[in-house]
Amino acid sequence: MSDIELRKELNKSKRIVVKVGTSTLTYENGRINFTRIDKLVRVLADLANQGKEVVLVTSGAIGVGVSKLKLQSKPKTLREKQAVAAVGQLELMHIYDKFFSEYGHVVGQILLTRDVVENHSGREHVINTFETLIEKGIIPIVNENDSVAVDEIESGVNRVFGDNDTLSAIVGELVSADLLIILSDIDGFYDSDPRKNSSSKMISVIKEITPEIEKCAGGVGSARGTGGMVTKLTAAKIATAAGIDMVIANGVDPNVIIEIINGEDVGSVFLHKEGSRK
Repeated sequence: MSDIELRKELNKSKRIVVKVGTSTLTYENGRINFTRIDKLVRVLADLANQGKEVVLVTSGAIGVGVSKLKLQSKPKTLREKQAVAAVGQLELMHIYDKFFSEYGHVVGQILLTRDVVENHSGREHVINTFETLIEKGIIPIVNENDSVAVDEIESGVNRVFGDNDTLSAIVGELVSADLLIILSDIDGFYDSDPRKNSSSKMISVIKEITPEIEKCAGGVGSARGTGGMVTKLTAAKIATAAGIDMVIANGVDPNVIIEIINGEDVGSVFLHKEGSRK
């Protein structure tokens, strides 16, 4: 199959996980971008109306908390980050609930931590919750529980979910998704950092994550988010091994989600491994 034909296959995706980062939800000054959130919700609501099963994985609890509390900058200490996340998570869900309600959809919140994901019993309960929500037509909205978890918001080497990129792949695996779309502040996966190398080229379709592809992943990420291409490549490995196609695309216009599903040449597609899909 040609790359164009492979992209067209994405239209067959029934269960879709969409991940949005802080940079998609906020302006450069850190304030909430309501216009973009409204567009995102409208697109996801329309997909649900088409009969697609949608799961949203969202970052932004700390970023929205900073905006809500009118702080001048992101807090530095762990305890302050967790307190701000507690405020921000509530505000974030309030925003999503308001917009989704306007488009006729009910949402449910799922906050995950590492111990739940890695514990067999906890994992089964989470899967059951996801499946029940989806069966009832409720759109699950997922985030890491930043007010109690430390790995995701710390910048050390033992981070579990990165900037929720890895979490979104794990969620995709939990719900047996067909497609994972990661919306970022970059157009796709490049052969080198486009912010440092003007001659870098975006790779449209990636059929296998080779050592050469791994070398392409630098620390590309925005000041408002913590995830770079390394975390997105980690997510791609998890997703493709679980039989899930994954796309990295720019979230500046949420309509890109429709373009991806329609098979248009936007973003970078990581194709699932043959034989890995359930």
